[in-house]
Amino acid sequence: MATNWKDELDRLAGKEAQARTGGGEERLASLRAAGRLTARERIDALLDRGSFVELNMLAEHQCRDFGMDEKKFPGDGVVTGYGTVAGRKVYVYSEDATVLGGSTGRVHGTKIHTVLRRAREHRVPVIGLHDSGGARIQEGMDNVYGMTGMFSEIALNSGIVPQIVAIMGTCAGGAAYSAALADFVVQVKGTSQLFVTGPVQVEEVLGEKVSLEALGGAEVHRTLSGVTHVTAENDADCLDRIRRLLAYLPQHNLEAPARRHSGDPIDREVPELLDLVPIEPERNYDMRKVILKIADGGEFFEIQEGFAPNMVVGFARLGDQVAGIVANNPGVGDGYMDMDASDKAARFVRTCDVFNIPIVTLVDSPGFLPGTDQEHRGLIRHGAKMLHAWTEATVPKISCILRKMYGGVIPAMGVHEIGFDQVFAWPSAEMQMVRAEPAVKILCRRELASAENPEAALQEKVEEYRKLYLTPYHSASLLVVDAVIHPRDTRARIISALRMLEGKRPAERVWRKHSNIPL
Repeated sequence: MATNWKDELDRLAGKEAQARTGGGEERLASLRAAGRLTARERIDALLDRGSFVELNMLAEHQCRDFGMDEKKFPGDGVVTGYGTVAGRKVYVYSEDATVLGGSTGRVHGTKIHTVLRRAREHRVPVIGLHDSGGARIQEGMDNVYGMTGMFSEIALNSGIVPQIVAIMGTCAGGAAYSAALADFVVQVKGTSQLFVTGPVQVEEVLGEKVSLEALGGAEVHRTLSGVTHVTAENDADCLDRIRRLLAYLPQHNLEAPARRHSGDPIDREVPELLDLVPIEPERNYDMRKVILKIADGGEFFEIQEGFAPNMVVGFARLGDQVAGIVANNPGVGDGYMDMDASDKAARFVRTCDVFNIPIVTLVDSPGFLPGTDQEHRGLIRHGAKMLHAWTEATVPKISCILRKMYGGVIPAMGVHEIGFDQVFAWPSAEMQMVRAEPAVKILCRRELASAENPEAALQEKVEEYRKLYLTPYHSASLLVVDAVIHPRDTRARIISALRMLEGKRPAERVWRKHSNIPL
């Protein structure tokens, strides 16, 4: 028992100092030498200076087996607490790989559960900085509580508060699912890996040798799996991107993202679009350039940039208001839609909807990619996800058709019948369930068969069909399109629609527990 205040306060200071050194100065130095930040340095770089308040700093595991009674570290391998980002309240947790590899045991997991639950109760975003080898096997089934409780809390938070996870080291086993359950995953190139089963298990089960990077590195998840939403160059870049991403999101699901005055005139014309977008439908271009031209200040925060690049999604501001952009990209695969593009768009639509972010589509696609590969791998169920997402979404939805909108792209990218509020089309837009040539071959097959010059007759009928049914004026006459607009007015018309729809409230629907999304 202490006999004076000095002894008691020295004891507290000693415990706090021990917690701040994690697994020891030598391990912290090794981390820094590899060009990485420590768990606490990551929090300091993420949050506003001096705003971090730590919780459960002195928590320790209670395991006694396998020599664990001699391996106690205050904090148990994860730093948790709250602070502010650009003045906005957030909860945060940062795993410390210098303490038992950042492994998740009961106490480690409970600290994270607490932060996740409080974020939900207090309706503020939560940011998780992952650097963990996975479940702590020394704790036996006690690690199930720590790990599985994280899954439960993250799932319960879904659709209530934004959840951003950063992969800043190893994120293996069950920890990988913690990341996948979040709204956004940011991964650092070269120094982080994300996988369920590591190289040792892969070789043991399959006899296949694979490196950590080839199995779960940032490039794998950026381009192949689609698990990673944003890729960063290093730790500092990762934390900066999180701050930028958070600026497009609200605090919770009962408010909209904050406006930010850009000084970009809402009525600014964009005549450059005539040069960017070729009028010939077979010529390609990069849709990202169109987005940059119409967005406030030319700023666009792209999501899943390397995955399914034939579909572009991300956040921009239009007239100071945050909007989600869903756009076909003719510059990749001619803009055909496929399974991955469908999944990418559907998930993004749902994310925008839960956080009250209006959605703008920019349409230019010849249809869904045909072929046995796509059909046999489930194009139908993947494409159905988009239809489901659009129908469920109650936020303002605006569509602008630039050139091509054929077949399944019509409901998948935006018409009134799937719940869109306003639909615009450029004069170059062609839209129809079937393109001119195959339609004519079906409708006029007898006439073509008996023609003296079938090829000339086909071209004549194709041109006639195109002028009658493929033009935006035909669609406008049937109220499918609300307005045929000059390309230079695209930005102004979209902003006008967003402002008109700002007070939109969802119509009352028949009660249901929840919908049943396609696989």
